[in-house]
Amino acid sequence: MAKKKTTAQNIMGLVKNDPYLEPYNDAIRGRHEHALWKIKQLTDDGKQTLAEFASGHEYYGLHRTGNGWTFREWAPSATNIYLVGDFNNWSIDEQYKLHRIEGSGNWELNLEPQMMHHGDLYKMRVFWNGGEGERIPAWAQRVVQDENTKIFSAQVWNPEKTYRWRRKTFRPSVTPLLIYECHIGMGQDFEGVGTYTEFREKILPRIVADGYNAIQIMAIQEHPYYGSFGYHVSSFFAPSSRFGTPEELKALIDEAHRNGVAVIMDIVHSHAVKNEVEGLGNLAGDPNQYFYPGDRREHPAWDSLCFDYGRDEVLHFLLSNCKYWLEEFHFDGFRFDGVTSMLYYSHGLGEAFGGYGDYFNGHQDDNAICYLTLANELIHQVNKHAITIAEEVSGMPGLAAKFKDGGYGFDYRMAMNIPDFWIKTIKELPDEAWRPSSIFWEVRNRRADEKTISYCESHDQALVGDKTIIFRLIDADMYWHFKKGDENETVHRGIALHKMIRLVTAAAINGGYLNFMGNEFGHPEWIDFPRDGNGWSYKYARRQWNLVDNPELCYHYLGDFDREMLAVIKSEKNFNRTPVQEIWHNDVDQVLAFSRGELIFVFNFSPVRSFTDYGFLVPEGSYNVVLNTDSTRFGGNGFADDSVEHFTNPDPLFQPQQKGWLKIYIPARSAVVLRKK
Repeated sequence: MAKKKTTAQNIMGLVKNDPYLEPYNDAIRGRHEHALWKIKQLTDDGKQTLAEFASGHEYYGLHRTGNGWTFREWAPSATNIYLVGDFNNWSIDEQYKLHRIEGSGNWELNLEPQMMHHGDLYKMRVFWNGGEGERIPAWAQRVVQDENTKIFSAQVWNPEKTYRWRRKTFRPSVTPLLIYECHIGMGQDFEGVGTYTEFREKILPRIVADGYNAIQIMAIQEHPYYGSFGYHVSSFFAPSSRFGTPEELKALIDEAHRNGVAVIMDIVHSHAVKNEVEGLGNLAGDPNQYFYPGDRREHPAWDSLCFDYGRDEVLHFLLSNCKYWLEEFHFDGFRFDGVTSMLYYSHGLGEAFGGYGDYFNGHQDDNAICYLTLANELIHQVNKHAITIAEEVSGMPGLAAKFKDGGYGFDYRMAMNIPDFWIKTIKELPDEAWRPSSIFWEVRNRRADEKTISYCESHDQALVGDKTIIFRLIDADMYWHFKKGDENETVHRGIALHKMIRLVTAAAINGGYLNFMGNEFGHPEWIDFPRDGNGWSYKYARRQWNLVDNPELCYHYLGDFDREMLAVIKSEKNFNRTPVQEIWHNDVDQVLAFSRGELIFVFNFSPVRSFTDYGFLVPEGSYNVVLNTDSTRFGGNGFADDSVEHFTNPDPLFQPQQKGWLKIYIPARSAVVLRKK
């Protein structure tokens, strides 16, 4: 009996929630205990908190002090380091020579106040055995690019007036989390790079009016190549200066908070740019200072470098990076990019992930798993209301489960199966083969104990080389038949399915819903940043808001529907905690119905068959239509009269359950949402 009791006590909560994980309980517990051990080690056996440990940005880098300036850098392989810049004509000057702190790999320099000024450009001149080079400090908090030479430099940033927050505290609304994924530079209508201020003044009001309660901003960390979409980061502590100043970014976040909108940062800790002059590729003579040695150093698919998560100094760097963005800029959390790539030695490339054994076969990077767990613990120590989201495609169990249960501690994971499903369905199946049972299963395919962010498409599907849903549905006819009165059948079909796909996905969420900037109104063109292949054009690195603002075009139908859809979802109190209950599905009729609280969602995916008096058993009472994809307001045919109040018809067989028959008219290729009075 004692042995059974001990065994039961050793079973992790993650396994209790999913008995199929029982054969891997020891592996899950091993990962959990590894993280506990690492936390104990980094916090000096609990003498400080993890949040206190992750304060490297307060020590390293350039800081204004009461006595002048202090600069520090971790560079164990360096033999000499000088600061060069505007203040010494970019030449080696003994006054700007760092000294190594005895017994460490740290270097330090203290300067008089007049020896450096706000706005000065500077770099490190680093010497090592066998070489030397100019480098941007790893902990630099301001990096700028010269418009003429295109050279990047660190910049002394110490404005006379520091930013004064108008909203000092903020708690995100997450019931549910409705995310607007966006990019500052391509947020503008003109052909060029938008700014933090322009986004705050012109785009944020649109997002607020549309009803989203969170923005997820891409490409914040400084990156040398604009076309990398911000995923080849060089300076991890510097907000991209191509969009403006740190104060302007703070003003954007502050204004979002004043409007009840959380701000999530798309953080890149899965890899780093290979650049040596701008980045960390060879900061001080050791190419592996921050990165794995040997074959694991370079990412085979991304042309980038992979962090060595097993090195304490790297953990210090990355954990401090998380804390820095939370505290200095008041970000409300992070969407961690490329988590799959971090978890596996193979980076997930060529893996089938056909069963649970694939997640516990010894091919996982325990160092990276430990880092992600620590990052979540740290983030929630700094801000208990912070939001963390994992972008992960393999299905690794426990990502969004609590740390105490053996999970990684993320609040959400991306439901990356859903956009893949929609792409496959649109590409491979004729409309008459769309099966409601498959659709319903896919939008609800998730672990019961992990919250997800559902989405139909993100920025991934909008990039050159891929297609957005609207383009898959309509293609070139968007250019010729998207004016009101000139729509052809392809356009009518595309508009109808675009709305239905979004509604069924959003209605079935168990955590949050995400939309990429412009996709809500069916932005007609892909994203293609300036590059050699397109003549360095900004034509496709923007969002054409003029299209949705034009009442003569069909784009506003989709934008108006998106706004109304979110309003309906938010109208149901505690939407996330309201179970999704199937009422009916019939694959022959292509009809699906399910409820959430007082709302009933009905879909008819048939391209040709409309149904009169189609009946469903629902709680007795009367129901009103609150949203109809076929409404003329949203570019539909307006076949149904949405002002009609629908009453259930009693059925003696179901009187004990207080259920009756709700009979409604469902036009072909349409969906309707009803609310019980």
